[in-house]
Amino acid sequence: RGHDLYVTCSIGITLHPNDGADLETLVKNADMAMYRAKEQGRNTYRLFTPAMNQRARRRQELLTALRQAVERQEFRVFYQPQVDLGSGRVAGMEALVRWQPPQGDLVPPGQFIPLAEDTGLIVPIGLMVLETACRQTAAWVRSGQGRPRLAVNLSARQFSQPDLVEQVVRVLAETGLDPELLELEITESTAMANLDATSETLRRLHAQGLSLSLDDFGTGYSSLSYLRRFAIDGLKIDRSFIRDLASDSGEAAITQTIIAMGHNLRLKVIAEGVETREQLEFLRALGCDYGQGYLFSPPLSAEDMTRLLRAGDRLSPA
Repeated sequence: RGHDLYVTCSIGITLHPNDGADLETLVKNADMAMYRAKEQGRNTYRLFTPAMNQRARRRQELLTALRQAVERQEFRVFYQPQVDLGSGRVAGMEALVRWQPPQGDLVPPGQFIPLAEDTGLIVPIGLMVLETACRQTAAWVRSGQGRPRLAVNLSARQFSQPDLVEQVVRVLAETGLDPELLELEITESTAMANLDATSETLRRLHAQGLSLSLDDFGTGYSSLSYLRRFAIDGLKIDRSFIRDLASDSGEAAITQTIIAMGHNLRLKVIAEGVETREQLEFLRALGCDYGQGYLFSPPLSAEDMTRLLRAGDRLSPA
């Protein structure tokens, strides 16, 4: 009908007999190689390798364990302090999820969060983190531990849930947390995925009295015009810029630009991944508002965070 259509192809290839002795095995392995081709950019081909089979088997084993972990509630919430760089006071904390199997060590998020995102399991996990962290923060307020601000990251899947606003309202009501103490973080790439929907969701969340910020800022492709229109209160500079801050003039220039831009838009700016005194002094000189990282404290259990809050509201660099 007068329209040109361009078709590309992702191909997976197996060779008999090395990749399978029968048709069913050959087709299964070719299918696995095809998905590998899609993962690596599409419109290309990949030959099957035994490593693909091992990778798929490990992924399936992890997925099975992850589903069981959700059912058995094997996740724990840790809290990493966020420090006012001007005064040294603990201004709040970010809630971070860890997986604690019945036997074995804590599983770091980098090993299971991507899989949870792919399969949708991040939605119940994220809701558990929000509920647990809000309930704990409300308990700290009631016990006289000040009014620390709680930051909770929303995954892309969570943010796209049609009942997200209603879920947040319900959690605040059930836990008794003052909305002014809750800050929800979404990544820059999530915010830019669907601009109109993002703008409306942020507006509705902001109307509940809580704060909103863009996480991993500087790694996505924000339109400055939309950044101005979004109902956000802060920017969180991605740790990749902070890592080489003292030794890379390019990273320093980007960080300085983000801080200046944030302040011109009347947004607070927080730097994550602060690990050295040189980084700290650089950020202070640039006027960054808040810092978060191992220089101040690793993520803490609820019990350790309680002791920190009771000991005082200042946290000196390690």
